[in-house]
Amino acid sequence: MLTIRQMRYFDALATARHFGRAAEMVSISQPALSAQIAEMERHFQARLVERNRNGALLTPSGEALLPDIRAILQSIDALEERARRVSGVLEGRLRLGIIPTVAPYLVPRLIPMLRQRYQKLDVELRELMTPACIDDVKHGRLDCAITALPQNDESLRSLHLFEDRFLIASAADENTVLVSPMAEAQVDMDRLLLLEEGHCMRDQALAVCGTSAGRRVANYGATSMATLLQMVSHGMGITLIPQIAVKDEHTRNRMRIVPFTEPQPSRQIGLIWRNRSGRDNDHTALAAVISDAAAPLLAE
Repeated sequence: MLTIRQMRYFDALATARHFGRAAEMVSISQPALSAQIAEMERHFQARLVERNRNGALLTPSGEALLPDIRAILQSIDALEERARRVSGVLEGRLRLGIIPTVAPYLVPRLIPMLRQRYQKLDVELRELMTPACIDDVKHGRLDCAITALPQNDESLRSLHLFEDRFLIASAADENTVLVSPMAEAQVDMDRLLLLEEGHCMRDQALAVCGTSAGRRVANYGATSMATLLQMVSHGMGITLIPQIAVKDEHTRNRMRIVPFTEPQPSRQIGLIWRNRSGRDNDHTALAAVISDAAAPLLAE
């Protein structure tokens, strides 16, 4: 018998095209995901997924089935949202996306606060880069997401959460002492390390420091903020660090962190959701908790 859970796992696999990443998306182990997909294949008596070393591809039978599966899941999600509208605020399931340069610092503070204030809420977290967050919110795979603003898609609504200042980080024993405060034009682009392509903070860092007049950037893109700051602490370069990361990362890495001159560059972080989701009250309440959780991290 085909189950809703199996359909959600199949949808995640069709999105990620990789068993490991799909398992992370739905918060189960990879063997459990594989077993449920195999059960679906036995139900339909057809191979739905082609497994290979690089990931997973849908077979023609799987591709043909996918639109119907997603239509069913959208109908189920719509029914769940209707049920939530007649219940209390922040009750039941909430699928929340969050960008990687915010998640490690905010989530450990946010989840306990949500559990304390909204005991009937079941939060499903997914860490994704900004384009994936936006796409998943638009197509109903996420209810809302914490991303950088602005987002200009007319189908989405956004609510500002907090301003996150940028600072400059270098190794504590760096030979070249950073001026404090530092002007944006003083940043040594030859030594500036950035996150890899796809991270919105990479584009924000380039916008802050500029690439005009032949200024070039160190040829390396880190996959995470943690990797980037470990490289910095070992003297491999300098980087921009958002204020929200400073308290946690300063205790883990031997770094010197200095501010920029006024007006200090920053990014705006907000909560986005679909215009027609009918959950404005939920998202307004969620935004208030997120802001409270972030406040201690942003204090001077």
